Amino acid sequence: MNRVSHKRKLTISGILLALYIVIMMATQGFAFGQYQVRIATALYGLAALFPFSVPVFGLANLISNMIMGGLGPIDAIGGCIVGLLSAGAAAWGKRMGLGNWIVIPIITFIPGLVVPLWLAYLLQVPYIILASSLLVGQVICGIVSYILVNAIKRVRGTMNNETAPTQHDAMVMSSHEGVIAAHDEFTSKEVRSYGKR
Repeated sequence: MNRVSHKRKLTISGILLALYIVIMMATQGFAFGQYQVRIATALYGLAALFPFSVPVFGLANLISNMIMGGLGPIDAIGGCIVGLLSAGAAAWGKRMGLGNWIVIPIITFIPGLVVPLWLAYLLQVPYIILASSLLVGQVICGIVSYILVNAIKRVRGTMNNETAPTQHDAMVMSSHEGVIAAHDEFTSKEVRSYGKR
């Protein structure tokens, strides 16, 4: 596996943190409360490609709930835990060799079933009603996450395979080296024959 430099990890982490908060600010009208579609949670799936970003998503959720949620420290800390669990599960699933599809159930069920545990108390709404509404919203986020992870994987390749040459690349490199060797040999003969004149 190729190691990602510390500087690059910090850069990617900063981008993901900012992106999560910006998306939350842009979608806060339907990202909080009893009926919510929290599109920013689709970013949790990126921990499958960038496992070092797991703590970032916990922090991003904590900050978002503190400045936008309005439900106090229970919601902020709970959101932080859900961010860590969801992103951690995505990273673990990828490490276990599961396909990118794993982000769909992770992002659907962890936030959809865990968040209502404290929202039911804070909002005085039955757990089953909250869980039902959140699961519907999280399914959308899970599908968006799957599309996002696949798109990034296609653009930059997985971190496991970034520099591995394909069979076609190896053949092209081999034939290119053969042409260079033939050219060097021909040039060498020309130089020697010129010297004999």
